[in-house]
Amino acid sequence: MALTLAELEDVLIDPGGVFKYVLIRVWSESDNPQEKTIVRGWASAEYHADIYEQVSSWIQKHGLQCECQGGGRINHNSAKKTIHVYGYSMGYGRAKHEITTEILKTKYLDYNVTWANEGY
Repeated sequence: MALTLAELEDVLIDPGGVFKYVLIRVWSESDNPQEKTIVRGWASAEYHADIYEQVSSWIQKHGLQCECQGGGRINHNSAKKTIHVYGYSMGYGRAKHEITTEILKTKYLDYNVTWANEGY
């Protein structure tokens, strides 16, 4: 079953904790090509590739294409309403954390969302 980009959630991350994340560019190869960038991350992933492989196979099953744009880590403190994005992926390189932060702010409107290139 085909999925439109509008139906694809921009952000799916764990509700709290420190975990790996990937930034993914998703596009449609339809007559009206479009694209968007999404953020995915969860603590159950041992490697950034675990997240990307799971998400990419789901996206492709739904008729869209995707490419990993890098990774890092997220420290999500729901009690304090803070999210800090940092670090990098050994396999995919450092995601553009400023882009990740802007996408996260669209879902977590009342959070303080920050980023830094330091750390792993």
